[in-house]
Amino acid sequence: MTHGTDARSDARSDWEARIGLASDESAAGSIPVLDPPGGVRVAAGVGQVTVDWQPVPGAVGYQVMRAPAGAPDEELRPLDHGGGDVLAVPHGPYADTTGEPGVTYRYAVATVSDVSVTGAPGEVLECASLPGEGAAVEVAVDATSVVRPLPRPWRPMIGSEHLSLLLSDETVGGQSIASDLTSALRDAHDELGVETVRAHAILCDDLGVYREVDGEPVHDFSGVLATYDKVMALGLRPVVEISFMPRDLASDPTATVFDYGAIISPPKDWDRWADLVRGLVQAVVDRYGLDEVREHWSFEVWNEPNLEVFWSGTREEFWRLYDVTVRAVRDVDDRLVVGGPSTAAAGWVDGLLAHVAGSGAPLDFVSTHTYGNAPLDLRGTLARYGREDARIWWTEWGVSPTHFGNANDGPFSAAFLVRGMRSAAGRIDALSYWVVSDQFEELGRPPRLVHGGFGLRTVGELRKPRWWALHLLEQLGDDELEARVTGDGAGGLVEAWASRDQDGRVAVALWNGTLDQSKVDGSPALARTVTLALDGLADGTWRVSESRVDATHSNVTGLWLSMNGSTPDDPGADWPDEDQWARLRAADELAVLDRGTVTTADGRATLAVELPNPSIVLVELVRT
Repeated sequence: MTHGTDARSDARSDWEARIGLASDESAAGSIPVLDPPGGVRVAAGVGQVTVDWQPVPGAVGYQVMRAPAGAPDEELRPLDHGGGDVLAVPHGPYADTTGEPGVTYRYAVATVSDVSVTGAPGEVLECASLPGEGAAVEVAVDATSVVRPLPRPWRPMIGSEHLSLLLSDETVGGQSIASDLTSALRDAHDELGVETVRAHAILCDDLGVYREVDGEPVHDFSGVLATYDKVMALGLRPVVEISFMPRDLASDPTATVFDYGAIISPPKDWDRWADLVRGLVQAVVDRYGLDEVREHWSFEVWNEPNLEVFWSGTREEFWRLYDVTVRAVRDVDDRLVVGGPSTAAAGWVDGLLAHVAGSGAPLDFVSTHTYGNAPLDLRGTLARYGREDARIWWTEWGVSPTHFGNANDGPFSAAFLVRGMRSAAGRIDALSYWVVSDQFEELGRPPRLVHGGFGLRTVGELRKPRWWALHLLEQLGDDELEARVTGDGAGGLVEAWASRDQDGRVAVALWNGTLDQSKVDGSPALARTVTLALDGLADGTWRVSESRVDATHSNVTGLWLSMNGSTPDDPGADWPDEDQWARLRAADELAVLDRGTVTTADGRATLAVELPNPSIVLVELVRT
């Protein structure tokens, strides 16, 4: 495999030319058009306008629309926050930070019943954000009011570059690819509680699973098993994404994606494809045991077939691929977990549900992907087909779909991550961040330390701000507490997630973030001062600490940019020297600030917390 400049350039140019091309844009399935939501409200704030509404039964999301003041309704357009993917949001409130302060805009909200079907906008209201900097928000937490056991949608799954990199003997930036990826996956399990890892390309030719000799198929799963042995040794299990097509089995071996040449065509022989899938599943069952694979593994069909760049066949050919593949898996054992459609931008979910209703193919989970936004709400879609039993897995999700994107490395992405996890809590079974490590080579290997990589950790295993975001969420307690947020930007800009443990510790995550990617570098106008009022505490003295993620705390990638003198026009050195690595590793830790103690009176304590934009703070109170 070549990873030179020309190969990277070719793969990247091909990707950028085709990534936006859907393989079939028509609605897939019988999808209703829903009325717009009622109770639409707009509220002016400093640097933002908050739009909220009442939920509509059956909606997967809502499209906030905007037009200039005085414009006719026909000029209302979807509000684009620059996420590069689905613009609809799963629920309100929505903080619009894209407008010019003091300028009045017209707002309306439409109901989305499928990513391809949006109804008409409803009532139109006018509002303008306020000029200035900073404002106040109040967060009231009742330590006696338990809402539910705290959901943790990050635990079930995380994404990774193709797992054969665990067997690599190569380096990037002087750092071992295999060691970096192994370390990142181990810590995802040990520190974040992650249970499984999902990755592409387990059937690609680098692992030698399939070839034809004298026209006859030959299977060899030794490379796959060696890879999965590495995963299992870390305490993780694989989500087996059954992709891509081996060269000798492809109907069109020239149809490829990525720098490593993954083949995206349908098989030339469907029976031989089924035999290959059956052989793969039998091999892992023989290696790890049927009970293990039944209880902890799952099998997902392909990756993003609704994009031309990932599937050269038709939608009908993908339905065939789904049926043939899941039935081959179930030939080994009828209790193995299977699902799909593993689509981009929440597409084809209705279509797959309608298809399996007719074909009778098994479906244990529905999986799809979204970037730059919180995941849509698929519960209404499943209910329309009577499939509330199917699990909902977002098997890819992240701040940006763009390789080498400017939103991927800083604290903006950390605030984005906690907002999405909080949104998903209780309605999505798994929200898998894409991906765990910058040891990633889809469009060429990392060219420098800070390059806008998808990873939660850098090459060389430095923790980015959004790793710390997940770490802070994992520190929340077992029980979710009632938390009420009021003030300027409440719910859309500033949010809270409160918890307690059985030993009485109270932990409250506070964050300030926007979906608006024009604010990647932050906005002084959106800074907020939070008054955190806690009631129902036991009387006595409590030790208070703040764990912080922002531009100047827990931000080792920002430290490197400042050390390196990097600017958009001059990125500086590509990689740290030995002394710089030592300094970065010394700074690679969570910033925890001691706030001293508070003494409760009548069970109440009040704290002031500064939340720049973007930022996350975990406030912890432990009784002394």
